[in-house]
This record gives sequence, structure tokens and C-alpha cells, in this order.
Amino acid sequence: MVGGTLGQMRVGFLHYTGPPIIGGVEQTIAAHARLLAGMGHEITLLVGSGSSDEDGVAVRHFPRLGSQHPAVTAVKAKLDRGVVDADFYRLVDEILQDLEQGAGDLEALVVHNALSLHKNLALTTALWNRQQTRPWPRLIAWHHDLAWDRPEYASELHPGEPWDLLRRPCPGAIHVTVSESQRRRLADLVDVHPDDVRVIPPGVDPPDFGRWGAVTRRLYGDLGLDRADLILLLPSRVTRRKSIETGIRITAALREEGAGDARLLVTGPPGPHNPSNRSYLEELLALSSELGVPDRVHFLGAPAGAPVAPVDDRTIAELFTLADALLLTSRDEGFGIPILEAGLARVPVFCSDIPPFRESGMDDVTYLGLDLSPQLAARRILDTLRADRRFRLRRRVLETFTWSRLVRDRVLPLLENRIHG
Repeated sequence: MVGGTLGQMRVGFLHYTGPPIIGGVEQTIAAHARLLAGMGHEITLLVGSGSSDEDGVAVRHFPRLGSQHPAVTAVKAKLDRGVVDADFYRLVDEILQDLEQGAGDLEALVVHNALSLHKNLALTTALWNRQQTRPWPRLIAWHHDLAWDRPEYASELHPGEPWDLLRRPCPGAIHVTVSESQRRRLADLVDVHPDDVRVIPPGVDPPDFGRWGAVTRRLYGDLGLDRADLILLLPSRVTRRKSIETGIRITAALREEGAGDARLLVTGPPGPHNPSNRSYLEELLALSSELGVPDRVHFLGAPAGAPVAPVDDRTIAELFTLADALLLTSRDEGFGIPILEAGLARVPVFCSDIPPFRESGMDDVTYLGLDLSPQLAARRILDTLRADRRFRLRRRVLETFTWSRLVRDRVLPLLENRIHG
């Protein structure tokens, strides 16, 4: 769960439509609302249409905020021809009443697109009028699209108001764009310094994208795997021939080699056919503590580290999508099925150099000699991964573009700095 230092705030997200409507804006609103509500803030969606099934997220419907309300489309048809008449000003007054009713009590209002797009210029004008007479404590203008920057909209835009409001900085508003290139274009359009425009891109949600089940989601959150710099998967039972101590030593060496928060996930319980496997687990736990990585090595099948349910086949398959690489340190095996599974999951493989692994991995995996030191093994793993563009892209996405990180590192400070400063 994302954490923060703010007290509870009343925050509204305004857009023509909200989730479950499919679109990048709606996806952004849904993710921000869900995470901020999970932190204890009072979140409200102000939309022309949409809904939410998230705990702590209220929805206030005002059809005139949308782009398809009959009065809005009738006014837009005239505005597209350059006609501003009494119907427009009547609609502005009605939307102002909607805003007073739905957003008058908010401490922060995040407006998506309505201050830069012409889909409902009466809403744009109403927001301007309200902001100039009784400004919100915090108004954030979130720009996904710029009408004046799109050639296909040129015939629908005209000199003067209300169209010019889309290329002026709304008084007191904080400007946000979704990319650096968009920031430069907005700065030029509304004549503000680029440094006065914040960039907060859209994101992704690994659990949703991977369609993870409840066990994998719980592991991801409870173990803090969203903060890890490198996740190695070792899918095996705890038996001595798996040489799991080698994996633990490599994990400790990865930190020394600059991998930071490297994790090792051992999926299985102690093997049931040899009573000594229980003592082997105790030795491994002691070694993890001795090497300073007790919180980096996770025995998912051990009683002390078990998730909400056993690590079943489905969860193990999901862990392949969660992991950065497969690590197999066995000194003796019959074959090497996890190598085949890693191939299906497109996960890089690092394994001990033994004949069964050669048979299944051939020239498509990275072998670690049985006598290779943990330091050299860690260096080989890092060198191989850092040379892989797919790995670099994956880590950059996980470190920068997950919704949880974006809300924690960018959205929350945006709200916090304004309310306390």
C-alpha cells in the first residue's frame, strides 16, 4: 500500500467521463482515486457518466459535465461555427451550480482535459468563473490533449472567448502534462515557463497486467516486492541437492555488486521425504541472517513465510511474470523443468553448469560454474541483465511507471506541497 504524510484530504477528480469507460484519462483517474482512497483520503469523481466500485471512492454524476449531454452538443454545434449566444451562457450558469453542489467542499480539484480541450467549453468557462471568484484551495489542470495544438481541431476553434481560455493559464492552477514533449508544447501555448509545468506520466499496474491471483498479490505487497531492484526466482523444494545456500550467497553478493535491493524467492517447502530437510531450512535461515539478507531471501513454502494459501502451480506460474530472472543452483538434477517454464515466460535463466541443465537450456541460458564464487556469479548475472534491453526496459517501467510509484512519488507530493506551502 502506498503511504503518505498528509492528513485526510477531500480530493475531487473531474472529467467528462469516468471509469469504467475505457480510455487513458479514465484509467489515470481510476488508478489515482483508488490509491489515494487506500491511503485514507476522501475521494470523489465528478463526471458526466461513469461509476466506481472502489472502497472510499464516491461518484457524483452531473450529466452537463459530459461531452454528450444534449444541451452540451447543441451549444458545441454553434460554438464550432463561432456562435456564442444565450444558450451558451445559460449552460455556463447551470454547470456553475453543478460545480457548487458537487465540488464546492473540496480541498483539491483535479481537472482532466476540461481546461485545454473544447469538448465542453461551457464547463471550461464555468471552471474559470468559479476559480476567479472563489478559487479552490488547490486546482490542478491535468492536460492530456491540447485543442489549440491539434490541426484537426482548427476549424472548431475561433479567436476570443471561450476558445482562448484553452490557451491561457487558468489563475492559480497547477499545470500537469503527461510527457516532456507535452510540457514544452503547453508552455509555448499558454506562455508559461516550462518549469511551472509538472510532468506526471500514466502508469501500469503489474498485478492487473499479469492477472495475478490473490496469493501473488499478497506476496507482492507483504514482501515489498514492488520496491525490489532485482527479483530472482528459485522454484524448488528445500532440499540439499538444490544448493540453495549458493543462491543465498549470490543474493548477498548482488547487493555488494550494486544491485541494491535484490531478492530471492524460494517457492517450495522442505522436502517431505527426508527429515533432515527441516534442519537444512534452519541452516539456510541462519545463513541469510549471517550474510545480512534475512529480509531479502523469502522461503514462500516455509511456515514462517507462508502466504495466505499454499504456493500452488498457478501462483508459481505467476511468479515467473513477477521475477526478473530464474536462478537454479542445484548440484544434481534429473532434468530441469523450470528452464522450460522460464522459456515460455521469456524470463532470463541463470543456472549451475550441470548436464541436465545443458540438455534443457542448451545455448539459451547463462551457466554458472559449480566452483564460481558468489561474487563472480553475481557479476555475471548483472552484466548479462544490464546488456539486455528488455530487462532494462522492464526495470525502468517498474521503477518509474507503476501507478503506485507515480502516486507516491509525484501525485502525493504535488498535493502535499501545495497544502502545506
